[in-house]
Amino acid sequence: VQLQASGGGLVQAGGSLRLSCALTGPGRIFSSWAMGWLRQAPGKEREQVASIRWGAGTTYYADSVKGRFTISRDKTKNMVFLQLNSLTPEDTAVYYCARSLRGDGTYDAYGQGTQVTVSS
Repeated sequence: VQLQASGGGLVQAGGSLRLSCALTGPGRIFSSWAMGWLRQAPGKEREQVASIRWGAGTTYYADSVKGRFTISRDKTKNMVFLQLNSLTPEDTAVYYCARSLRGDGTYDAYGQGTQVTVSS
């Protein structure tokens, strides 16, 4: 399974974006997987923003994005989404979708990343 992220862009503070991640290629997607969105800002370490269990739909959010970001998945289309609302310049980063085989927050596969830039 390959991951292809899209939807980044330039937005003003307070604006919104919707990121998409397509799971493509041969192979089965297992209910035990978790799909996550991580981000990396310049000079900072990559951090987990949100995740969702593929089967149960259980979600996790970093404190910094709770109430502003929403992760979801469409099992019929093999897609994962991240809705970003009330964006601030601190949200500027490259966003990656990623797969956790064991659903435990350790990620073993990443998409190519999509740039989100929030202007003040």
